[in-house]
Amino acid sequence: MENLSWTEFEKVEMRIGTILAVNDFPEARKPAYQLTIDFGSKIGIRKTSAQITKRYQKEDLLNRQIVAIINFPKKQIGKFMSECLVLGAVGAEGDVILLAPDFKIENGLRIG
Repeated sequence: MENLSWTEFEKVEMRIGTILAVNDFPEARKPAYQLTIDFGSKIGIRKTSAQITKRYQKEDLLNRQIVAIINFPKKQIGKFMSECLVLGAVGAEGDVILLAPDFKIENGLRIG
């Protein structure tokens, strides 16, 4: 594992967002959802896909707050453009447990 400098860490924009919409993503190679996430008025709405179908049902994700990185380059996944990266811990079986705040807080707040 390579250590990051504090300056490098400060470049990572981890923000709080609320999931507004969840759709199936049948074109994905591995089971995934397409998510629409609100990061507040300054950042706006972003879309991404997430391989979180083992632990989460679509209805459980609606209005849930999550942590995501918003300053990675956009990534084309088939016909879908991913605009952020939702963060989670990956278990031994490849299942993802989303990172989230304990309490409802303002969308767009920075983690750091």
